[in-house]
Amino acid sequence: MTSASKNGRRGLVAVAGLSAAALALAGCAAGQPGDDASGSSITIGTTDKVTTLDPAGSYDNGSLAVQTQVFPYLLNTDYQSTDVVPDLAESAEFTSPTEYTVKLPAGLKWANGNDLTADDVKFSFDRQVAIADPNGASSLLYNLDSTEVVDDTTVVFHLKAENDQVFPLILTSFPGAIVDDEVFAADALTPDDDIVAANAFAGPYTITSYDFNTLISFKKNPEYKGLLAEAKTDTVNLKYYAESSNLKLDVQEGGIDVAYRSLSATDIDDLKGNDKVNVVEGPGGEIRYIVFNFDTQPYGAKTPEADPAKALAVRQAVADLIDRDELADQVYKGTYTPLYSYVPAGIAGAVEPLVEMYGDGQGAPDADKAAERLTAAGVTTPVELNLQYSNDHYGPSSADEYALIKDQLESTGLFTVNLQTTEWVQYSEDRTSDVYPAYQLGWFPDYSDADNYVTPFFLIENFLGNHYVNQEVNDLIIKQASEPDPATRTADIEAIQEKVAADLSTVPYLQGAQVAVTGTDVEGADETLDASFKFRYAALSKG
Repeated sequence: MTSASKNGRRGLVAVAGLSAAALALAGCAAGQPGDDASGSSITIGTTDKVTTLDPAGSYDNGSLAVQTQVFPYLLNTDYQSTDVVPDLAESAEFTSPTEYTVKLPAGLKWANGNDLTADDVKFSFDRQVAIADPNGASSLLYNLDSTEVVDDTTVVFHLKAENDQVFPLILTSFPGAIVDDEVFAADALTPDDDIVAANAFAGPYTITSYDFNTLISFKKNPEYKGLLAEAKTDTVNLKYYAESSNLKLDVQEGGIDVAYRSLSATDIDDLKGNDKVNVVEGPGGEIRYIVFNFDTQPYGAKTPEADPAKALAVRQAVADLIDRDELADQVYKGTYTPLYSYVPAGIAGAVEPLVEMYGDGQGAPDADKAAERLTAAGVTTPVELNLQYSNDHYGPSSADEYALIKDQLESTGLFTVNLQTTEWVQYSEDRTSDVYPAYQLGWFPDYSDADNYVTPFFLIENFLGNHYVNQEVNDLIIKQASEPDPATRTADIEAIQEKVAADLSTVPYLQGAQVAVTGTDVEGADETLDASFKFRYAALSKG
C-alpha cells in the first residue's frame, strides 16, 4: 500500500511491476511518528565509521547513516513500508518505456539558501557516473543513459533498457542522494569539511559540527520538504567508538541514548536482561561473505602459478569447509543464521544452491569433498590463503568470526591461512586495489529486492572490483531488471544465483537482523528499524 502524502502536494510514483511479492520484507502499515519536535537532544553511539560524506565516494553503511539524515532523495520509503513513493519529488513516473520523468515542487531551497532545482538533480547523477569512484555506488546506474533537464522543476532520466523494474528503487539508495551543484565538484570528490562549511544539506537534518569519525552534531532542518514527518528531536549527536565494549558501557549507564551498529552478540544478549535499556530488533537483510579477488587469489589470473581450474578448486574447497552453524551459534549466539544463498531468506527469488553444491550436500562442511576437489585439480596442499578482515567495521565479533573460519580451514590440513586485519578507512581503499586475495565484506541492503544482492556484485563492472567476469550472468542481471513479468523475473534471479554459485565469486555464510539498544525513555527506534534498512534519526525522541 502507498503511504499518504504529508502535505497533499505529492502525486503517486509509478513503479511498474514492483509488487508486494517483489518486496518480501514489506511491512504494510506506515505507522507515523508524531509531528511535535522535542527541544531535548539525543546522542547515538556507533562503531560504524564514515568513509566520506560525498555520496559519490561511498557505498557503506557508516557513510549512509549520515547521508540519509542530511541529503534529499527524489524517492523514498516511509516508515514501516517498502512502497517507493515521492520524497523530494512531487511526482515520478515512466512517460515512455525508457523515460522516467520526475517533477519537483517549485521554490525548493538548500539549507544554505541556494535554489534546489532540476539542475542539481542532473548534476548529482552526472557526477556519480563521471567520478565512478571504486568505493562509490555508480555501478548501480548501469541502465542510466543520460539525465535531461526540461525546466527548473522537471528532469527526465533516459534509460538504456525498457521497463526497468529497479530504477525507482535505486533512486532511494546510495546514488540517489541529490547534492548542491554550487558546492560539490563535478569530477572529483568534495571534502567533508567543505560540504559542512557550505551547509549543503536539504534532508531532515543539517550538520552543525563535524569531527571526522569522532563526533557529528545534527540540527533539525526547518526548511526540510520531504516525505518524512518533521523530526521529533531538535539536536542529535552521533558519537563514534573505537571499541564496542565502551559503546555497551555508555548505553547501559545512560551516557548515550542509543547504540546502533555494532555491539557483540554477547553484549546484546547481556543487555536483554538489563532493565535500564530496551533492545529493539528489526527485519533482517544483512549478510556476511568472503570475496575472492580473481587476479590475486591462489592461482589467480595475475599470479605466477595462474590456473583458472585450480583457482576455482580453491574457492570450492573453502565453500566445502565453512561451518555456518558453528559460526552462527558460537560467535553470534543465534543473532545471525546460516546463509546458503546470494539472496537472503525472506526476499522473493531466494534459493539455496550452496546447500547441494558444497559441503555434505545438506548444509554441513565436508573435508573429504574439499580434499577430493583440490586433488582432482592438481592443487598442492596445504594451500596458503591470505585472508583479510576489518577490525572496526563489522562489529567486535569479526575477530572471533575470522579466527573460527581460519580454524575451520586449517584444521583439515588443506589450508594455511594468513589472517590479517585493517581498519575500515584503509580497508575500503585496499580492497579495490587488489591488495587482498580474499577478504571479509558485509552487505546492508539499499532496498528490499533481490536485485540489490546481485547487481552490485556480479555485473562485469561491479562494486567489488574483484575481476569476476561472466557475460551470461551479466546479461541475466540486466534482463531481470527490465522484466515486467514477476514469475519470469523470479526465474531469472534464481538462475543468476545458480550460476554464481558455480563460479563462487563470493562465498556467503551468515544472515543477520538489525538491532538497536536504547534508553527506556527513547521512543521511535521500532519505527525506523524497518525494511528500508535506514536508521532515520527523525523518528527518535526522548519521552
